[in-house]
Formats: sequence, structure tokens, C-alpha cells
Amino acid sequence: MMSGLQEWPEPIIRVQSLSESGLPMIPERYVKPLSDRPIMNGTDDNIEDDVNIPLINLTGLSDDETELSPTTMERISSACREWGFFQVVNHGVSHDLMDRARETWRSFFHLPMEIKQSYANSPKTYEGYGSRLGIEKGAVLDWSDYYFLHYLPLTLKDYNKWPASPDSCREVIDEYGKELVKLGGRIMKVLSINLGLEQGRLQNAFGGDNLGACLRINFYPKCPQPNLTLGLSSHSDPGGLTILLPDHQVPGLQVRRNGRWITVKPAPHAFIVNIGDQIQILSNANYKSVEHRVIVNSGMERVSLAFFYNPKSDIPIKPVEELVSEEKPALYPPMTFDEYRLFIRLNGPKGKSQVESLKSPRCPCD
Repeated sequence: MMSGLQEWPEPIIRVQSLSESGLPMIPERYVKPLSDRPIMNGTDDNIEDDVNIPLINLTGLSDDETELSPTTMERISSACREWGFFQVVNHGVSHDLMDRARETWRSFFHLPMEIKQSYANSPKTYEGYGSRLGIEKGAVLDWSDYYFLHYLPLTLKDYNKWPASPDSCREVIDEYGKELVKLGGRIMKVLSINLGLEQGRLQNAFGGDNLGACLRINFYPKCPQPNLTLGLSSHSDPGGLTILLPDHQVPGLQVRRNGRWITVKPAPHAFIVNIGDQIQILSNANYKSVEHRVIVNSGMERVSLAFFYNPKSDIPIKPVEELVSEEKPALYPPMTFDEYRLFIRLNGPKGKSQVESLKSPRCPCD
């Protein structure tokens, strides 16, 4: 499927190396068009700082029980329909594990470059240590490095592609992945129930237990001109559900709502959950994946862990039958996640244009 994407179109430059070189200006390759640049330390009618995404307490949600109050269920439903993003606390993942996972990865990015380079990735699978998304030659790049790895299915899980350093890194990744797969499954039940479906309906559409799960660790080095670039360009997530462990000290994630950018203020030991394109498709656009981006700053680096809970890669994903009617026909044709992911990887991050371009011409676009 990915055999045409063997090598990057240009030599890879590590953003962390640029940052640590002390350069006063960023290279032209990282300068965004004027319309995409963030406004820093100034006023911008398109940015709201006094608003935050919904914060939801998941006490009562376990692997066996869905005992959330009607108010909490409604708040999750509203967040999925109106925001596409929410934060969760009391989610069942230990705070100690969250902190260990984040700091283990921070330590990895501060290892000597020759160690990190031994895990350098290619566009064939993206697995390993990387510094760009998309393969367009001459594309404007984001101010970030990352590490990408597979957790599920087990046929793709390869410990040799996981860092051996720092000590216990692989064990921490394994434990963290196990807990987030469970959390993803619990949240999927709530999303199904709120759509009026049987609680396992969305999970079954993903392939049941044969789902996909992967982790991307984002490293955003200090940037001498943060007003000219982005850590991650505006995009919606192509997969199913994203569970983000943000940096606990430095905000950076911005969510687009009603044409304005809202900087997310992470709650202590909360996960940030967002709807991906595959759930938008399955829900026939009752739930929306939402554009988001990452800003950088000149004073502090940031580390975040994005866990992607995805459908089995070869199952055609289309709106579930119970949500299709004469009044609201299926908005999207069937497409496997493999096909969709290739589409995204060839094009790189491009706002919401990817999923919107798939809508059937005969269906009204909202």
C-alpha cells in the first residue's frame, strides 16, 4: 500500500538541532504564509484566550460499567457535536504513569543525536524518529520533531523500532499503550450510546478487538521567531479517536471553533480527547472532527503524546446504517483507513479539506 513512498524528497533536518544552534532567525522553509501565522503578544480577532474546551469528569466509567450521570453523558454528547474536543479527568489512568511516559520521552529527545538518528524514519511507514509530515518537495515545514510507533495490531508492533534508551522506555511505552487502549474502548462505548446506538456499535465498526493503535510523540523545540511558524499545521486527525497527553507546563494546542482559535488550557493530569475523521464518517457527521494546530514559543520546549485509537486498516468505513435515512443520506462513500491514510500522507496536513473532499456530491455539505 505504501510502497511508492520509500524516501523523503529532501534531506531531513532536525528542528531540535536548528533550535539548539542558537540561530536568531528561522530558515525560510519554516515560515508560514501570512494567513497561517499565529499572532503572538498582540491582539487578533481570530484568537480567544478566555474560553476553554469542556472539562468532563469520567468517575463511574470503567471497563465493565458505564455509570456516568445523565448530565455527564449530555456534556460529552454536546462536546462531540459542538466542539469535537474535550478534556477528561478521573479517567482511570494513573497519574504516575502519565508523568513517567511524558518524562521518559522528554529524556529520549535529549539523547545524543547519533542515538536518535539510529531510529530515523521513512515515509513508507513513518515509524521511528521523524521531522516532517507529507512528501511534497519544497513544502513549508512545521517546527517540530516526532517519534511514531505502532501498538496495535500486534502484527505491526515491533519492539526493535521502539527506543531502547532511556532505561525502561519500552516497558513504559507498553504499559502506557495498554492503559490507553482500555480508555479508548471506554470512551467509544459512551460515544455509541450518545448516538442512540448499542454500546459496542462503533467499536464493532472499528473491527472489534482487531483495531489499530499508534502513538506519536511530538517534540516542539524553542523557536526564535514563534510568530512566523507553527509546531503543527492546521489539520483534523485522520483516525478514529485521539487521546492526547499534553505538556503539563506549556500550552500550545489551539482548536478552531466558529472561525476562531482557542488555546487549550490543560487541566492537571487530564487527557485531551478529540474526534477523528473516521468517527465523523461513521457518525454520518453527527460528531465532528475539528481543525487544530500547535503554536510554539521562544522560551520553553514542549512534549506531548498523541495516542491514536483507529479502525482496523482494511475495513471499509462508512456511515453506520442506523444513522442513515432519507432525510439524512450517507454523506461519505466507503473507504478503508489504509486508503484514507495514504491520501493524507501524500498531501500532508491541510485543515479539514481532506475529509470534506470525500463527501458525496449528492449530499448537502454543512
